[in-house]
Amino acid sequence: MLRLLLLRHAKSSWSDPGQSDFDRPLNSRGRDAAPAMAKFMALNGLLPQRVVCSTARRARETLALMLPAIAADMDVTLTRRLYETDGEGYLTAARSAAGTANTMMLIGHNPAMEDLAMVLAPTGDAAALAQLREKFPTCGLAVIEFDDPRWDAAGPGAGHLIAFHTPKSIEEAG
Repeated sequence: MLRLLLLRHAKSSWSDPGQSDFDRPLNSRGRDAAPAMAKFMALNGLLPQRVVCSTARRARETLALMLPAIAADMDVTLTRRLYETDGEGYLTAARSAAGTANTMMLIGHNPAMEDLAMVLAPTGDAAALAQLREKFPTCGLAVIEFDDPRWDAAGPGAGHLIAFHTPKSIEEAG
């Protein structure tokens, strides 16, 4: 069984109107949410063997704040492609980087993140599906599992949304 973790970057700052979107840093809420989500992931066995992360500053900062809790023996790839592409491009990035990993994580942006989750996993946990359809908030984590053990078979409709976690939901649970 394969597992794809889709993590939207943590909350970013809009305090500098002259700053490019690509260079926006995390705000204080984002700097709190990223390590909290990582701790939750570690406690719940949601540890990726491979990570592909957007090179946008807010995504890189999200990953950096998460690494102390989730870093084990994992491969990390940084790519601008996740900043510039759509859901289909995210799927291509996951397939090409996954290799032999059973658990793969993408750290990126909306609307591509939400689009990919909806296309890959039209079935699964009813509450998680309803929450995902409502909103994919910053630092939200979609957990999608595939029955087929080959990443090239991970495609539209092939996945099941097992869980959808947000900073708010892990705070309420914890």
